[in-house]
Amino acid sequence: MKFFLDSAKIDQIEYALDMWDIDGITTNPHHIQVAGQPFMKAIHDIAKLFEGTKKTVSVEINPNYTSFDDMVTDAEKLADISPNFVIKLPCIEPTFKAIRVLSEKGIRVNTTLIFSPSQAIQAMRVGSYYVSPFVGWKEANGEDVSKLIQEIVTIRNNYGFKTEVLCAAMRNGRQIVDAALAGADIVTAYLDIYQAAFDHPYTHKGMGIFQEYWDKTPFE
Repeated sequence: MKFFLDSAKIDQIEYALDMWDIDGITTNPHHIQVAGQPFMKAIHDIAKLFEGTKKTVSVEINPNYTSFDDMVTDAEKLADISPNFVIKLPCIEPTFKAIRVLSEKGIRVNTTLIFSPSQAIQAMRVGSYYVSPFVGWKEANGEDVSKLIQEIVTIRNNYGFKTEVLCAAMRNGRQIVDAALAGADIVTAYLDIYQAAFDHPYTHKGMGIFQEYWDKTPFE
């Protein structure tokens, strides 16, 4: 499984690359706003961090663009900035045509804001590079997500679609584990979600016990 960082903050991205060898980045308009930089500067700065690598950075088009022509035009402009960019398009009807056209031009699409397997089927069958089901949002709304990823992965495997399943909006370590068990290719989460998932109080308790015995034991 690949781990992507859900962030547009350069310091967080550098930390995740250094400490965890993170596999890629996902951004959205909220992340860009929180990063405190103009959109174009933010994505150019992120692109520099991944020059010469095969890791991907998902960058979202202007969400006000909902027509086929506007989506394709904006996607092409963003894709020209970096070969690492995968362009995020919302899972709406014009996107399905845009995926086909962009794929023919060698531009990869991450179909985002997916909340059902039926949405994922169409995105996968027309050639989306990633599909991004939003796990945390659905669960926060009281919906059962226990089979969502498993069903999408099973459908992908049944028909040999080349799409990778990228689980978005992960909110805790349990969701990361569930996505892995369901066969997802990628999860993306905030820095603090990973830090909490990689940590455990019993690990610190055990370290304290072992340190105490170590300090009381002669070395030679």
